[in-house]
Amino acid sequence: MKKNLVIVGYGGMGGWHADCALRSDVVNLAGVYDIKPERNEYARSKGIFAYDSFEAVLADPKVDIITIATPNEMHCPIACKALEAGKNVISEKPVTLSSALLEKMIAAATKSGKLFTVHQNRRWDNEILAVKEIKESGKLGEIFNVESRVHGSRGIPGDWRAEKEHGGGMLLDWGVHLIDQALFAFPDDPVVGVFARFDFITNAEVDDGCRVNLIFESGLQYYVEVGTSNFIQLPRMYIQGTNGSALISDWGRPMQVVCCHNWDEKDIVPIQAASGITKTMAPRNDKTITSFEQPLPASDVHDFYRNVVKAIDGKETQLITHAQMRRVMKVMEASFESDRTGEVVRCKI
Repeated sequence: MKKNLVIVGYGGMGGWHADCALRSDVVNLAGVYDIKPERNEYARSKGIFAYDSFEAVLADPKVDIITIATPNEMHCPIACKALEAGKNVISEKPVTLSSALLEKMIAAATKSGKLFTVHQNRRWDNEILAVKEIKESGKLGEIFNVESRVHGSRGIPGDWRAEKEHGGGMLLDWGVHLIDQALFAFPDDPVVGVFARFDFITNAEVDDGCRVNLIFESGLQYYVEVGTSNFIQLPRMYIQGTNGSALISDWGRPMQVVCCHNWDEKDIVPIQAASGITKTMAPRNDKTITSFEQPLPASDVHDFYRNVVKAIDGKETQLITHAQMRRVMKVMEASFESDRTGEVVRCKI
């Protein structure tokens, strides 16, 4: 049986959740609520029921799940009230703004016995699924470096995301996704160091770009970069292993893979490189490498909601757990601290 879903916060992401729910095989869109009357009226103009107040949402016994798609600073108070009212809760990312607030939300969920999770939808991005796939295949040998970038050229959106009081900034908007992807792809490898630098190019109040180096206990280096002043984009993903390299140039593009099967290449011919010659940087002989294109794995982001419903019914374990939320939050906090001090934050996360 479908679960009745209400979306609190009917802006951009709230509208995205509503559109998904209207096509869903597991949830029914029972309605929306937004603090702005014009957003509620807009929902009604589209034939979507809009509640008159948040209290009315909490009082409705038909509501099974509340998805929170408000500005970031409101995630914790809304989630706690909804859990106390006996509703299952999905928070948009970032789940909240600090570990202390996250523990309040987890405590409310534990006390109520209701499901509480965060919508880390980009675990279903084909690009990170491809990284997991090639890692698990062993084709590249031991992976020792991953670079993950998202680039735009429009600065921070001209809304609450540019304001500190609302939890704005690119680390909390996009960095949270890339950090979650890193921990998702390498779940059993503790992060032991974080070094971060933020950009303040178009906005002095919050970061409009961030660069975060994650150092894992195994020695893996995972580099996360979010930019909003990039008029030429760098590749979406770049992966290095002891036996090869892989690259995904952009969203939805297949993975380009080169594997080495003969390290001891003989008779290397130097090449002319700018104002000198080099053997070190000369291209490899095709007889020593194998190059191929690997399609990205298929995925369906609505599997997130399918899992939530099955977890509520006790048929599956929820995919995005409290422990995983804690890890992402601690890495983000370490990133803020590193940018503040200019130093590597030593940790075990």
